[in-house]
Amino acid sequence: MQLKQALNAAVSGLTVAQVPSPQMNAELLLRFVLGCDRAYLFAHPERELTPDEHSRYEAALAERARGVPAQYITGHQEFWGMDLIVTPAVLIPRPETEHIIETVLELQASEGALPTDQLRIADVGTGSGCIALALAKELPNAEIHATDSSPQALEVARANAARHQLERRIHFHHTDLLATLTPPFDFIVSNPPYVGESEEDQVQLEVRKFEPRSAVFGGATGTEVIARLIPQARNLLRPGGALVLEVSGTIADQVLALLKGWDQPNVIPDLQQIPRVIRARRP
Repeated sequence: MQLKQALNAAVSGLTVAQVPSPQMNAELLLRFVLGCDRAYLFAHPERELTPDEHSRYEAALAERARGVPAQYITGHQEFWGMDLIVTPAVLIPRPETEHIIETVLELQASEGALPTDQLRIADVGTGSGCIALALAKELPNAEIHATDSSPQALEVARANAARHQLERRIHFHHTDLLATLTPPFDFIVSNPPYVGESEEDQVQLEVRKFEPRSAVFGGATGTEVIARLIPQARNLLRPGGALVLEVSGTIADQVLALLKGWDQPNVIPDLQQIPRVIRARRP
């Protein structure tokens, strides 16, 4: 079968399966199978797929049609300009999470910022390591610690750190939240599970079915993990140190209430003007 024919058939099949963005998904999976870029697909429409290539493409399409996220099929996702390994053991990094990096960099550049060689940063629930790696990339002299309760997630995070030659810059900890870390820290950041179990039917099916539940759902209301994290962060941050959390619009007000007594709590919206990041300083 020719490349163009295979691609057209894939788009039709994914459309019937009601997969969002069928053209993009068909192209992405074909590029994955062939190990090529998008320009190659359109420059060689008459290129014949080998039987092995066609078989692997059909298998990838079948997985996507049953709801498996494309990132788990290809094993890759971009974040902060870095190509990261992802597996079903970790949450797929989202563009919205980059607002955490932007917030830390903005705070660090503000008046009274510490020299980067004195910074200590903790990333709680690191998952793929995306936040820790991005901060290590942007703050090359900072001391960065990354925690996760999942050994499988830490394995992925360590692989990503090694892949980007940052393994000596990040200290990984298998622990619950901040349990084994010692103060003081200048920043504590996290993309914690913040979806309430009562909202489960509002979450995309492929997220509910394939992404790690412990990384998505934060308890009955979605604030239970955050409610445990905030007092731990207060104990570990230096005075004036900042806590930066990803949240949803559903729980932003509840999280602000949990930060009563903190200095300068502030909600930062994403590009769609949905509350996405909350930052606050330890008094």
